[in-house]
Amino acid sequence: MPSPKITLGVLIAGLALLLVGVGLIGTLVGVRASLEHFSALTIGLIMSGYYLGYVLGTFLCPALIRRVGHIRTFAALAAMTCAVTLAFSLWVHPLAWGLLRMVGGIGVVGLYMVVESWLNEQVEPGWRGRLFGLYTAVTLGALAGGQFLLLVGDPLTSAPFVIAAIFIALGLVPIAVTRVHEPVPVQTPEAHLRELYAISPMAFQGVLITGLVTSAFWGMGAVFAQRIGLDALGISSFLAATIAGGAALQWPVGHLSDRYDRRAVLVAVSFACALVAVAAVWLLEQGLVVMMLTAFVYGGLLFPLYGLSVAHANDQLAPSQMLEASRGLLLVYGFGAIVGPAAAGLVMAWLGPMGLPLYSAAFLILLGGFGLFRMTRRVAPPLAEQGDFVAMVRTTPVALEMHPQVEAEEPRS
Repeated sequence: MPSPKITLGVLIAGLALLLVGVGLIGTLVGVRASLEHFSALTIGLIMSGYYLGYVLGTFLCPALIRRVGHIRTFAALAAMTCAVTLAFSLWVHPLAWGLLRMVGGIGVVGLYMVVESWLNEQVEPGWRGRLFGLYTAVTLGALAGGQFLLLVGDPLTSAPFVIAAIFIALGLVPIAVTRVHEPVPVQTPEAHLRELYAISPMAFQGVLITGLVTSAFWGMGAVFAQRIGLDALGISSFLAATIAGGAALQWPVGHLSDRYDRRAVLVAVSFACALVAVAAVWLLEQGLVVMMLTAFVYGGLLFPLYGLSVAHANDQLAPSQMLEASRGLLLVYGFGAIVGPAAAGLVMAWLGPMGLPLYSAAFLILLGGFGLFRMTRRVAPPLAEQGDFVAMVRTTPVALEMHPQVEAEEPRS
């Protein structure tokens, strides 16, 4: 049996390859749909199908894992995800693509669950928090890198879809040949929405609106970039710059929230992100360099909002309650994500491509305003009682078991 560190490295490397393909297919579908002259609303509905499948998979995949085991589930979902990726180029129709995106969402969330279960099983006590940080960085880096594969082939041909499927398949090889112990069964998450809202209305609204806005970027960002006239390199650079900003600025923003009232930081970041989104309507005409800088700052302000919201909820809880609350908040994010691309597509159909940043700004202003209201209704906890901010990506509830604040309270059996 290889050492745990080698096994962890192989698992993360395999997941990175897989996510390069996942990152490409998400962008490619939006670009190809736009080239096929699908309306913005139609594209938004197609992209929302992915998040619908993702949320459905969060409930369906744990039962499948318990029934047939992690290894068989992994093999089945891997085959399904590759088949779905290839099928996009064979059946170009909005209804078909919406269905394929939904099935793909189920497959991706199931693969995440299995790999995250194996990571949790292999990591040594005391290292799960460090692994969580590495996992976040690798996930965002792989998704950003996948954007540049858009340059490899003509989106109107099947070649880019084949390339995405190849990376997904290559990512499965190191994972499939690694010897790992069968992890404990994956729990089906429970959504106690009233209890979550009662714990922290601000955190609840924060993750919901973050889902509405972030999914709009993931689903419609490529369409926005293509319709303002960017070529393949410009589209890839725009998306990668946004993701890179989110990866680079999460920690500085989070550190700021550890030193001041976290709600105040969340409000300030929401308004600042809205300002950048509105300014983008004018700044995008100033050239590619200005556009990339704007995208970097926008991503750097948008991506930490989820982690800030979860950290604010955790400030109200005992460590033993954090895992269950974080799982519930992840589902709330998912519910927002289902609506986000379709709602953004509707606004873009009405206002054109600039409807995307204006849509995002409207919801971010709503979040900031709600935060100001909540600051008049509840006193913030003392700074000494605030937990540390943790940079996070939204994958599955299984990944939350690596959360540093949960580590001491949730030992693996």
